[in-house]
Amino acid sequence: MSGPNPYDKLLKTVDIGGTSFKYYDLQGLGEKYTKLPYSIRVLLESAVRNCDNFHVKEKDVNNILDWEVNEKVKGGVEVAFKPARVILQDFTGVPAVVDFAAMRDAVKSLGGDPDKINPICPSDLVIDHSIQVDFARTEDALQKNEELEFERNKERFTFLKWGAKAFRNMLIVPPGSGIVHQVNLEYLARVVFTDSDMLYPDSVVGTDSHTTMINGLGVVGWGVGGIEAEAVMLGQGISMLLPEVIGYRVVGKLSQYATSTDLVLTITKHLRQLGVVGKFVEFFGPGVAELSIADRATISNMCPEYGATVGFFPVDVNSLSYLKQTNRDNKKIQVIEQYLKRVAMLRDYTNASEDPVYSKVVELDLATVVSCLSGPKRPHDRVSVTDMKKEFSQCLTNKVGFNGYGLKPERVNDSGKFLHEGVEYTLSHGSVVIAAITSCTNTSNPSVMLGAGLLAKKAVEAGLSVAPYIKTSLSPGSGVVTHYLRESGVVPFLNNLGFSLVGFGCMTCIGNSGPLPEYIVDAIEKNGLVCCGVLSGNRNFEGRVHPNTRANYLASPLLVIAYAIAGRECLGLLDSLFYSIWKNKDGKDVYLREIWPSRSEIQAVEKSTVIPAMFRDVYSRIENGSNSWRLLTAPEGKLYPWDPASTYIKNPPFFQGMTKALPKQKPITNARVLVFLGDSVTTDHISPAGSIARNSPAARYLANRGLTPKEFNSYGSRRGNDDVMARGTFANIRLVNKFMSAPGPRTIHIPSEEEMDIFDAAERYHTEGTTLIAVVGKDYGSGSSRDWAAKGPFLLGIKAVIAESYERIHRANLVGMGIVPLEFLPGQNAESLGLTGKELYSIEIPENLKPLQRVQVKVSNSCGGGDGASFEVVARFDTEVDLLYYRNGGILNYMIRKML
Repeated sequence: MSGPNPYDKLLKTVDIGGTSFKYYDLQGLGEKYTKLPYSIRVLLESAVRNCDNFHVKEKDVNNILDWEVNEKVKGGVEVAFKPARVILQDFTGVPAVVDFAAMRDAVKSLGGDPDKINPICPSDLVIDHSIQVDFARTEDALQKNEELEFERNKERFTFLKWGAKAFRNMLIVPPGSGIVHQVNLEYLARVVFTDSDMLYPDSVVGTDSHTTMINGLGVVGWGVGGIEAEAVMLGQGISMLLPEVIGYRVVGKLSQYATSTDLVLTITKHLRQLGVVGKFVEFFGPGVAELSIADRATISNMCPEYGATVGFFPVDVNSLSYLKQTNRDNKKIQVIEQYLKRVAMLRDYTNASEDPVYSKVVELDLATVVSCLSGPKRPHDRVSVTDMKKEFSQCLTNKVGFNGYGLKPERVNDSGKFLHEGVEYTLSHGSVVIAAITSCTNTSNPSVMLGAGLLAKKAVEAGLSVAPYIKTSLSPGSGVVTHYLRESGVVPFLNNLGFSLVGFGCMTCIGNSGPLPEYIVDAIEKNGLVCCGVLSGNRNFEGRVHPNTRANYLASPLLVIAYAIAGRECLGLLDSLFYSIWKNKDGKDVYLREIWPSRSEIQAVEKSTVIPAMFRDVYSRIENGSNSWRLLTAPEGKLYPWDPASTYIKNPPFFQGMTKALPKQKPITNARVLVFLGDSVTTDHISPAGSIARNSPAARYLANRGLTPKEFNSYGSRRGNDDVMARGTFANIRLVNKFMSAPGPRTIHIPSEEEMDIFDAAERYHTEGTTLIAVVGKDYGSGSSRDWAAKGPFLLGIKAVIAESYERIHRANLVGMGIVPLEFLPGQNAESLGLTGKELYSIEIPENLKPLQRVQVKVSNSCGGGDGASFEVVARFDTEVDLLYYRNGGILNYMIRKML
């Protein structure tokens, strides 16, 4: 049980501004402390403050303090970490609140007090993933999209409003307020907790992989699965392996024509090639002082794309200035500064004597950054704009893969015609059909947003326009953006080019791009065209942005506008800035260099328009919500009154039949492979968030409940209903299952050799009493930290996954659902072992299993015969805590037993 804190000897008292505070004087730990990377100092402070020799032990503190030695230990050193708070968005937050409500029911049924189920750790939920771009390019698009959002999501919103009343220590930010990460940066982040008499660094885990954005403000934070986040909300720490810390030294200055987006795409490619999965990246060097907090946040936001756990910028004077600019309380800023100085966490990037020890150091000269995009299918596949024409042309005929579409040479000039508002247009390979200024990555950064506005102004004044059939949109991350765009006078020009305001939320980047007109879809599909989306987002995986944009490129908001005007994704727009972007209405060539705003020009406008009063105005009203939100009537009471007719909110089956005693572990014998997958299968492939296809099992389920296709909404919006989500598992139309000849959510029921939807196959196997597994390639579960990518396979009956490697969060989520994550030995994979996926698999999992232990997999032929061939795999239970969760049948089951 918990005991006294052995580090209370480090407690000190300080008077700041007439108020007395306590803090742990970490410099009292000696010279080792001041050599630690700043991100590791935050982990150490949490361990010192929470040390009770039960949840957090003295050995955790010592292991972190000895980071320089322990980060090199083969297999890693396990430590405990208690984040200061949790943040959620509604796609992942709704299932978390559903699980909390179901846990209350479970605790009551087992004789406990359901009111014990509450967030113990401060938790904020921002509703930002529900709005879609149904309407665009009109002045009333925002109003119409928000009306549809409430119409579609009334049940979800009512449920969340109940949760705001029923659960203590939880703030819910209503829809229409902005994107969770920008709201976190501009409003929710504390930097240092100052609300009690104890001072300590802010830190956060969130149910969205881009929680890392907050590292740009000096707050250690990263994305975890919804399952793991729920445990933190219930007061549990995170068990993690002490990471390597890559020091990323930044020098020089950006050129006048490079943007922070160009910088982050450059860093993303660099670090992905370096290999930083599971590691911390900490930025340092004199070049960091040249970057604004918004620039740093842009870099930190893309951390999941370069694969690291965090991309951290320690707090400096620029961070404190940002807090003033965003209207934080002056007294709190004074406390933050004084505390960080006392614990050696306030950084001077120009002072090399403050540089800590790193596992490895790499360097980037900002002057080398040039205009670029990333695509067509992955965020780390950076392409210089000058190479776009050549690269895209090659992609068309390259074999099918991350940079290829496998077109025959004679098909590269195919095109399709259509009528739009009575005018005939032609689409060809590379035509832009979606251009969106969207997502947390860039809309939080005034430099690129104002840059886009200035570019739009100059383009309109030069007589340029955007083809009317291109779906253009502007979805900022907070109301502050519209304030400074309006103040700078660029809004009319953005509207003129079709970039009118469509909503405040995560829209096109998450797949909420809304429908394209049927005649455009027909032209694309009938002619097999590789048409494009260009967006200022962070994700461009296949099938994510829109089913009919097979190529998607990430770009700065400025380039989004430039490509929208050009209309062709494959044009080399910035080739020495001499290419004509387009002919204006008078037939005159207009060169991009003539309308591209310089960095100095943008900074001058930013300095005069982005002021604290804007932040004060927006965030003083943020918790009230719109009139539609205020009029919602939510149920009362501590237990949620589940509605059996609801297709949005349903009591999940995770705790059905649960007992107080630990379940007996059953062996995995004669299991069938439900899906046989390759490399880089993302959580979007496993559990898509976008639209529900009309011929899918989920659509059939909803139609049987009396819903019409226009009422289906998206998978993301229905994450509170396990019946829909189980049917939506592996439902991505771009999923490549090796059992099938073409991409799609289909598989083979092996005993009958019958082709069917994956959900239907799982149902048949269930009726036959057959256990299921999945066999996959490298980087399984990359992408968003999506808990349903683990919950869905669990509900399909998958008991184990055999992969070449896992994305960090997804592996933890599988463990959290009681699914066994197995990993091929180095140099081995399904192909090298001669596996077809049609065999029967039996997996030996001993009761006394240890972390990272090897286990045997026995394979027989599809009929159960054969010579009993076998191979070894590693059971990726990385820590004893992983095994504890597994033996309980999952992390939530463990928490219920703990509460009892």
